[in-house]
Amino acid sequence: MDGFVFKDRYDINDLRLIVKALRSENGCPWDKVQTHQTLRKDFIEEVYEVVEAIDCESPEMLREELGDVLLQVVFHADIESDIGSFDFDDVADEICKKLIFRHPHVFGELELNSPEEVLQNWDKIKKESKHQTYTDTLKSVPKVFPSLMRAQKLGKRAASAGMDFADVQSALGSLKSEVAEAEEAICGEDKQALAEELGDVLFSCVNVIRKCGLDAEEILTSANEKFIRRFEAVEGLLRQNGIDMKSLSIDELDSYWEKLKKE
Repeated sequence: MDGFVFKDRYDINDLRLIVKALRSENGCPWDKVQTHQTLRKDFIEEVYEVVEAIDCESPEMLREELGDVLLQVVFHADIESDIGSFDFDDVADEICKKLIFRHPHVFGELELNSPEEVLQNWDKIKKESKHQTYTDTLKSVPKVFPSLMRAQKLGKRAASAGMDFADVQSALGSLKSEVAEAEEAICGEDKQALAEELGDVLFSCVNVIRKCGLDAEEILTSANEKFIRRFEAVEGLLRQNGIDMKSLSIDELDSYWEKLKKE
């Protein structure tokens, strides 16, 4: 590209120029037709890949994936810059001001001595600055969050308004009650009622997990991986004996499952 300067090392300003070049009239045919809507799924995928890199504890992978997320931020800001709404500098300015405002214990005179106090004050400032009711804080939890993550966030924000279980046992009691209602619904023929009751069971499970100080999304992710490992072990054992899984009854498969589970 005419006028482009190749370097041994680039910075954020170079990234902004590269994105602008890609989206220019003589730029990349793909890049210049992208919109917020067409990039929406890509943005979500890039964030998940950052999480995967964190879980893999790979600095190299994390560096690359953070770069992909940063590209998305610059790209979306450049789209808005074209229509005169805001640009990347405005994005940086707003987050800087938000951080300064929400950390009066660092940039002001307020004294906070624990992470818990910091989070409580952060939520207080956020609620007051946005003039939110308690219901508003629940409605502001994005609907596009994974459902378990959203349920846990909703429970936490409801708890900040005083609507919460007294302890884990109370939450567990509610779960048992919801399971009983689901059992009744299963015996009926109303699929909508069954779906509602099963949804209550899931939400109650999340409340129990939250009251235990654990993360529902992480717990189910671990459970998924454990299921795959055990499934693989059962299949591997059967293959060693020349047995196809589908040739066995569920009771026979369960006996293998339980045997490997104990081991």
